[in-house]
Order: sequence, then C-alpha cells, then structure tokens
Amino acid sequence: MKNMLKGLGAALCVALPLLAQAPAGAATPAVAGAADQALVPRGAYLAQLGDCAACHTAPKGKPFAGGLPMNTPMGRIYVTNITPDAQTGIGGYTEADFARALREGVAKDGHNLYPAMPYPSYAKVNDDDVKALYAFFMHGVAPVQQANRESDIKWPLNMRWPLMFWNMAFLQKGAYRDKPGKDVAWNRGAYLVQGLGHCGSCHTPRGVGFQESALDESGSAFLSGALLDGWFASNLTGEHNSGLGRWSDEDLRTFLKTGANRHASAFGAMTSVINNSTQALSDQDIAAMSAYLKSLPPVGGNGAAAYTYDPQATKVSLDRPANDAGARVYTAFCMHCHGVDGRGFAPMLAPLAGNPNVLAKDASSLINVTLNGTGDLVINGVPSPFPMPGFAAVLDDKQIADVLSFVRAGWNNGAPAVGAAEVAKLRQSTQAGR
Repeated sequence: MKNMLKGLGAALCVALPLLAQAPAGAATPAVAGAADQALVPRGAYLAQLGDCAACHTAPKGKPFAGGLPMNTPMGRIYVTNITPDAQTGIGGYTEADFARALREGVAKDGHNLYPAMPYPSYAKVNDDDVKALYAFFMHGVAPVQQANRESDIKWPLNMRWPLMFWNMAFLQKGAYRDKPGKDVAWNRGAYLVQGLGHCGSCHTPRGVGFQESALDESGSAFLSGALLDGWFASNLTGEHNSGLGRWSDEDLRTFLKTGANRHASAFGAMTSVINNSTQALSDQDIAAMSAYLKSLPPVGGNGAAAYTYDPQATKVSLDRPANDAGARVYTAFCMHCHGVDGRGFAPMLAPLAGNPNVLAKDASSLINVTLNGTGDLVINGVPSPFPMPGFAAVLDDKQIADVLSFVRAGWNNGAPAVGAAEVAKLRQSTQAGR
C-alpha cells in the first residue's frame, strides 16, 4: 500500500491501446497479435494493482515516461521510462527481457536495477500476469521518447555490479505458490499483498543491506511498519493500537476503496496508492487483500495497554488552554476539524483519538503531515473536500512539537511526546528544494 510517495495520474495511461514501433532488425516485441490485444485490459488492471504509474510517471509528465526523483540511502535516483519507445523506453524488450527486469531486477542490457524497484516482491508474480503486463506496456501505453536521467549517486556507490551479490543474498526467486490449508481468498490476498501490491516495500522494516526484513508472513517483521523517506508506513498486522487490530474487515475494505474510515485517513504516499491503485480494484480482490491482512498476528506497537477512549483529562485541558502550550495550538488550529472530543468527523475529517498513526511509536508521519499537509484523495474523480493543510509556514518547531505531544497524550492515546529537535530535522529534510 506503498509510497510510500507519489500523487500522479494512472488513469490517463489506460485509455486507448497504441502500438509501439519495433527497432529495425530486432525481435518483434511490439508487434501486436490478437492474443496480445486481448490481454491489454487485463494488463492495465494489473498495472493499476501494482501502482506502476506512481513511480514511473513524474508530476506533469507523460504516463510511464519516468523522471520521478526518488531518495535512497545512497543518493537520489530517477525512475526510468517504461513506455514502448524503442530508443529510450522498453520497446525493444521481448517478453523474456521484460520478465527478467520485473522479477529479477536485470535490464535488457544486463545492468542491475536498484532495489528501489520492488522486484523482490514482483518475483512472486506468476507467468500469466507477467504476460498480461507485457501486453499492456507494449500495446496499451503510448510510446514517449524521453531519455533516462543518470542518478545523483556518486562513485563508487553508483556502481551496479555489487547488486548481483545483493540479489544472491536477498532475492527469493519463484512465483507465489498457494499455501496448503488456506482458502482461495486468503491465497489470492497473499499473492496480491506480497506480489504486485508490494505492500512490504514500504510497510516492512529494512535490514542493514536495505533489504526487507521479511517477504511474507513467515517473518515476524513483515508489515510491522517502517520509516521511509520522512514517513512512517503504518503497521498492517493485528496489533491493537498502531496496527489493524481494532479494524473490522469492512473498515479495511472501506479504507482501501476510499482512503478513509472511522479510524484514519490516508496521507503521504498512501494517498497515491488509493488514488492510482486500490480504489480501482475489484471488490473480490479488495476482500481477498483484507482477508489476508486481517489474518496477520499482532507485531510491534509501542508497548502500551490496549487503547480505550477516555476524553475527560483532555477536555479539562481544552477548557483551560492557557495552561497548556499544546492545547493552545490545538484550539487555534486543529479543533475545528478534529473536534474537542478528538473524534473528528470521520470519514471526511480524520479522528485523532485512537488513530493508529497517532498511537505509533514513531511520530514521523504526524510531524511530516503537520508540516507539509497531504495531497488530495481523489475518489471516482472527486477530490476530498478537506485535505490536511501544511503548517510549516505558520507554526514553529516548538509549537508543532507541543501540539503533537498534546494529541499523542490526549484522549487516552498514551503515545510518547514529540521533541522540537525531531520537528526541526524533518522540516529541514522535507522542505529542501521546495
């Protein structure tokens, strides 16, 4: 349910199938047959499921033409052109070339892709779905001649050959295989979450080699929440406070379809996932993903007791805001949307009482969204009427730390306080270049 980090327009790319031109003398990867054309709609659906547009379409750029900057621990990289242009895109790729890049992270010319491309997840995609994706990208996407941009990573860290050893250590090859003893819906959900959905790319902690600590439910860290590019991707296990333990199956299905429910609203990278991916999925696939996620045992959390709502102490503070710096900021800037009772006006305005993002041990997402706001959720073409605004230009670091500490303590949330130094650090990293 990814990223984490994007806000683009995937719907534009599936309007009309357009044939790409194959380079002279090459195998004919872009010559469409009737069977290929029949697969294009299926491939378009799978590309939405994988949220391919979120990374491969730059803001105001042409669909899938690349150019989007992405931050990595080593430096900034720029996502590549995956339109069927023969010179600058993947128009010369055969289906085997495409499958190797998708599932093994190796381009047609043999160079290794950075694992910012979630090929460890895509390794689980089955052959039929690879074939449909290939048909879509060759015959359902308009070719765009746009050269790829070199990364900003400095030598020697920009050398690609060490990634061969990274793959040897961390890449698990082989398409997903149904787990015995699990029903059809559970296995379908596991395939989507672990594979094209690549939820673990954002929601699973990374190890010392920037590898996901677990690739499926057999690893205890899987989907337990992770810090990525200034956001903390939520815990998706059954943990009661910061995870999905209090969410019903209906709550989760509603969130995946609309980006909001009685517990929380999407922000940051998840806004793009909702806008470009999950809202377009079939009800059957949404139900399967929910069934799988709801089966995951609780992991992580902040060690606090199971959350129960209690408004009394917070109400007293709000009645006397002069005595509490955080309460003063809350009454001036937050209360009209999120309420005296902290319950907001869900699903349009997110609750703060018991919100898993508020209860998370890591406050990065709260700091980030308070500083910078979030993009619009756009459901069925209609933007959300009340997006979260950014307060970076209005509130200083201490004021933001005060109000977030107030919120994290309020209504019995019991989460750790936020320091002004934490806010200053995230302000500096997220405001650079704005």
